Amino acid sequence: MREEEPFLAHVPGIQYGVLDTLAGYAVRRVQIQAYEDFMTSMAAWHITPPRFSAMTIIALNPGLKLTQLAKVLGIARSGAVMLVDALEDLGYVRREPMPEDKRAFSLVMTDKGRTDLGNITAAVQAHDARITASLNARERDTFWRLLRKMTGMTGITEGA
Repeated sequence: MREEEPFLAHVPGIQYGVLDTLAGYAVRRVQIQAYEDFMTSMAAWHITPPRFSAMTIIALNPGLKLTQLAKVLGIARSGAVMLVDALEDLGYVRREPMPEDKRAFSLVMTDKGRTDLGNITAAVQAHDARITASLNARERDTFWRLLRKMTGMTGITEGA
């Protein structure tokens, strides 16, 4: 996260040309704003978006293997190793041997991880409400419908 001024999606007096017409550019600008708010919201727990995603997936999928976590998050196995190492260092996750596969470990939430995940999730939901506060209920529904369509996540409902 940057230490200086907050990010401005559009700086007055600057010409953006074709950038103002590109969906990817607009999505990236929104993502930067959302990321800054997320990091401020999660500072007390040292949680990043990938750490939160990993904790949520691990908590909901007992016995998950590292390779499965990497696939779900769309990252390399080495990235998942670093992510789980960080979560272990924070006391949120532990690796347990899998009796059926001596080479693999299952990922398990610790008691501290389960407790903190509840508080972290509430803070993330408050963050999400803040970053979508400029949208009315109909606009939020449209926003979610369009995101699901663009990502191919049809059949997924908001908050599911």
